[in-house]
Amino acid sequence: MYFNKKKVVALALGISFHFNQAQNGIVYPEAAKENVSDLYFNVKVDDPYRWMENGESNRTKQWIDAENAVTQGYFKTIKNTDKFKSKLSQLWNYNKMSAPYKKGKLFFSFKNNGLQNQWVMYVHDDLKKEGSVLLDLNTLSDDGTTSLSGTSISKDGKTLAYGISKAGSDWVEIHFKDIATKKDLPDVIKWVKFSGMSWKNNGIYYSRYDEPKNGTYTGKNEFHKVYYHRLGTPQEKDELIYEDKKNADYNFGAGITDDENFLILSTSKSTSGNRLQIKDLTKPNAPFITIENSFDSEVEVVENDGNQFYILTNKNAPRYKLVKVSLLETAPENWKTIIAEDKYLLQDVNFCNNSIIVHHLVNAVSQLHVHDLNGAYIKEIKLPPFCKLSAFNSDKTYNFATYSTVQYTSPEQVFYYDAVKDESSLIFKPKIDFDSDNFVTTQVYYGSKDGTKIPMFITHRKDVTPNATTPCFVYGYGGFNISLGPEFRIDRTLFLQKGGIYCVPNLRGGGEFGEDWHKAGTKCLKQNVFDDFIAACDYLVKNGMTSYSKIAIHGRSNGGLLIGAVMTQRPDICKVAIPTVGVLDMLRFHLFTIGRAWTVDYGCSDNAQEFNCLYKYSPLHNVKEIEYPATLILTGDHDDRVVPAHSFKFAATLQEKNKGKAPILIRIDVNAGHGSGKPTSKQIDEFADMWSYIFHHLNLEL
Repeated sequence: MYFNKKKVVALALGISFHFNQAQNGIVYPEAAKENVSDLYFNVKVDDPYRWMENGESNRTKQWIDAENAVTQGYFKTIKNTDKFKSKLSQLWNYNKMSAPYKKGKLFFSFKNNGLQNQWVMYVHDDLKKEGSVLLDLNTLSDDGTTSLSGTSISKDGKTLAYGISKAGSDWVEIHFKDIATKKDLPDVIKWVKFSGMSWKNNGIYYSRYDEPKNGTYTGKNEFHKVYYHRLGTPQEKDELIYEDKKNADYNFGAGITDDENFLILSTSKSTSGNRLQIKDLTKPNAPFITIENSFDSEVEVVENDGNQFYILTNKNAPRYKLVKVSLLETAPENWKTIIAEDKYLLQDVNFCNNSIIVHHLVNAVSQLHVHDLNGAYIKEIKLPPFCKLSAFNSDKTYNFATYSTVQYTSPEQVFYYDAVKDESSLIFKPKIDFDSDNFVTTQVYYGSKDGTKIPMFITHRKDVTPNATTPCFVYGYGGFNISLGPEFRIDRTLFLQKGGIYCVPNLRGGGEFGEDWHKAGTKCLKQNVFDDFIAACDYLVKNGMTSYSKIAIHGRSNGGLLIGAVMTQRPDICKVAIPTVGVLDMLRFHLFTIGRAWTVDYGCSDNAQEFNCLYKYSPLHNVKEIEYPATLILTGDHDDRVVPAHSFKFAATLQEKNKGKAPILIRIDVNAGHGSGKPTSKQIDEFADMWSYIFHHLNLEL
């Protein structure tokens, strides 16, 4: 059947209200219900809270203020909420450092002395020295909501390009700084989004949109363009390098090889797959040479040797391989395999000391191996057990590398790898009020609904033997080819120290086992992701490690969708649900900002078959008049990735229809976005509320 979507709108303000008083005494703010509906393939779908999509309207702002007042009022009734903030601040207050990297003759790193809102960029002339502050964005805003969004240093190590984001938005301004004097240059580039910064001579290649005429935080992002900015010139003089006037949804990323001889252009129209073209900048007016023209696979240049390019790809290799491609013979049949597809996911490739460092994920755990330039295996670089490699910085000409690892039980540690001696030495370990030796991580495998075996990490205190009374926190994502490996989250230590078990299942839809694993959780197979998560909770209960009444579930972004879907399908699965910045309206997500890029994972309501699948699980459209678990919905008013209307409409619908006594609350962070760059103070405030809510409903004392 063809698609026929007719909007029926009767916008009479206040035509219908609900004033919902929960059985526990909470009075929720009134929210007007309007006669708004859409017709999808002869299916009428009501959308009574459509007005909440306008986050700038006065009544939406009034509703936000009223909901926040109710939520904060509720938190005042919970014992020791201030104690959570104090304890989190104490735990958070430890020194942190990223793996340093070299550019020119200098080294650069990021540090945080503990409670600084934003990490600070340092420059070192020697890795053994403390270094000095190069860039501190904490000085730019009183509340810490101006954050760093990418950096790039010129090849000679003399100039820094850096992006800044305000109030958590994806919109970025690019600024420049002279590294020797540490003074900002006058150049400013605006309306940048989803862009790298790649140096060539005295300027950078970058990507941006035209200045939006309206809907800065909700309007569609269309007609991405690549520009070249030369230092000392106004943005209006920037050279347009590439655009596509026929395909509004395409996004472009421009990169430069280390020798600055080639421009790499990557084109994407979704979150999966890209087109790859290369241009020889040493030849005037040289055309782009196409390496891959479809969007069916991932193709990424990781290194070049003249016109020979090392490319990491999952083309005909779902778990990825490394190939070498000559610009003179670009047809796939001429690609030479250097590192073949393996049983496990080839996560990343780096070059060091004229060797190839291969990063595999083995059941979601990092392993590093060294190969020669022809792909022959040499040796393994030993890493800590159950860890994730969070950074590896080197160059094919360097005889050293720096890298960092993280574990569920240990924060990020930084190592120096001597490639000549084949030795790793610890160069940074934080001093933290958390004894990692008292905790343990194990990995189990359980069967999902269709029998697929799913791995899950379980972390707890060594002296804890999980049983039916043990509090349990289950976190999931399951989407966009993203892998959930071990990570250290300081807020989780509150729960772990009090004897809870922290569980992270590696759901289908993620990237832990390659593209087949990813595709098994997309579009009309998305239900597999929810089944995998539900099966994780069922496994924990069946094996006597907890009870449904002791489980709290949490997910962010696509993980917020996960929690919304699970709690509407199986509300008995948990005592507490925390959907955070979630995609919750699966029929309209593609109409806002960059949402149309997610259709490769979700499908789209414009398609009849995909509409039926989306409508069947869309959290907003599957709220029934039944009893739901205690729910705390978290979002930010400046989220222009997953617009907060998703959370607004979901909260209003749950508050209207919930028949249980458990509270349904929404916490809307002001001057906050999707999460990237959120200042430490706001993170502590949010997690203090989240964990006080969880502890309260799981009857757990801090």
